[in-house]
Amino acid sequence: MATPAAAQDVELPYWASLSTEEAYMRAGPAMQFPIKWVYKRRGLPVKVVRLIQGWRYVEEPDGTLGWISSGLLSRRRTAIVIGDDDAPMRAEADDASELLWNVEAGVVGELGDCTDGWCEFDVDGHAGWMQESRLWGDGDP
Repeated sequence: MATPAAAQDVELPYWASLSTEEAYMRAGPAMQFPIKWVYKRRGLPVKVVRLIQGWRYVEEPDGTLGWISSGLLSRRRTAIVIGDDDAPMRAEADDASELLWNVEAGVVGELGDCTDGWCEFDVDGHAGWMQESRLWGDGDP
C-alpha cells in the first residue's frame, strides 16, 4: 500500500505524456463521468495540475482541462511543436547552425535537455535543437 501514498507526494504541477495510443479525457475523476475527448496520440505532452486516487487533472497544449486515468500517463518528457508555421530544427543550439529539418506545428517528439533558450528534440530518431519558444512541454510546468 506504499505506492498509492507515494504517488500522492509528487510535486504539482508536473509534465507527463500519454502512454497509450488511445486515452479518454473525462469530465470528472471516475469512469462514470462522461468522456470529453478521445486522444489518439501516444506521447502527447500534458501538464498534470491535480491528482485524486488514480486520476490526474491535466491541461493539454490548447488549454483544455480534464481528467485522465493515471495508468494512461507516463513521466516520459515529450513536447509538441507550437506556432503557425514550420519550426527549424538545427544541428546545434544556435540560429546560425546548420538547418536539419523544418518541423511542422503539431509534431510531437522526445524532449532532451534545454539550455539558453534551446532544447534537444527528437522526432522518431531525427534529433537536433529547437528554440524553446516553439515547444509546449518544456521548462517548468
